[in-house]
Amino acid sequence: MIDTLHCLLAVVEHRSLSRAATQLEMSISSVSRKLDALEAQLGARLLVRGARQVALTDAGERFLPRARNMLAELAEGMAAVQELDQEPRGVLTMTVPAGFARMHMAPAIAGFLARYPALEVQMLVGDSVVDLSEQRVDVAIRAGVPPSGELVATRLAPQHRVVSASPAYLECHGWPATPADLVQHQCLSMVGKSPRAWWRFDGINHNQPLPVKSAFRCDDTDTLMQAAVAGAGIIHLANWMVSDAIVAGTLVPVFPMAPVARSTAARHDPTESAIHAVHMPGRSNHAKTQLLINHLKGFFGDPPYWDIAMERAGAAERRAP
Repeated sequence: MIDTLHCLLAVVEHRSLSRAATQLEMSISSVSRKLDALEAQLGARLLVRGARQVALTDAGERFLPRARNMLAELAEGMAAVQELDQEPRGVLTMTVPAGFARMHMAPAIAGFLARYPALEVQMLVGDSVVDLSEQRVDVAIRAGVPPSGELVATRLAPQHRVVSASPAYLECHGWPATPADLVQHQCLSMVGKSPRAWWRFDGINHNQPLPVKSAFRCDDTDTLMQAAVAGAGIIHLANWMVSDAIVAGTLVPVFPMAPVARSTAARHDPTESAIHAVHMPGRSNHAKTQLLINHLKGFFGDPPYWDIAMERAGAAERRAP
């Protein structure tokens, strides 16, 4: 029955027997037989199987959410049993944005594997958003607002952008007094979808992006940061990305930063940009996934260690010459 329900969900997701069979690594005939048996057992037709596309019947529409619930409850039950195992084992697959993987996830995973030596982690590094159901990924680390739909998102750390530049650039070109002054400076921007959205500030320019000058644009944030360190211009990058450079003094916050929030009991705005761990409900690796998420929350801290490091380095105060 479990395999049959998985077949049903895969066929509904792909609207195709052949694509579902490919995902499940089964033959089309095997998938078809399982669906025939399920419909016979229920005494109702669940799918209309056309030459080009498969669609749910009214009975199928009513049965589908119950099928999902059955699989989710089964997975949670299996996870509860697995949690009793004193030594979790197996493979966890995750995707992580490139910059965050290099700077923060690699040391976090080292600690995780030391804590659970029988576990293995397969990390796929890249900035594209991966479909968790199609790629069989257990956890995706994503920056931004939490996703909608069936995915479960756990907030790991806040994310906000910091306007910063090298001391050499500021000495040569002067300090912007307000965000509106950025239009008089060289601002390093991203190539791609709405790159100027990074240059939006509350209460400035009617809350629209500033028309900044960008003599250098790039599709890689780490390259932009290195260009800023070299004195090419001003950047507006995430706190977790610029923290090491600010602590080292190779970058300086241009505007005063807000004090680090230390209230762990605070209710977070669901529309707030943050680092999230995202996973599909009902997966068999639920217990191991939760172990990883709990480890990451503890490793990053609340507030995260990168914000604390910047605050200790004096980044909360503007350091103009």
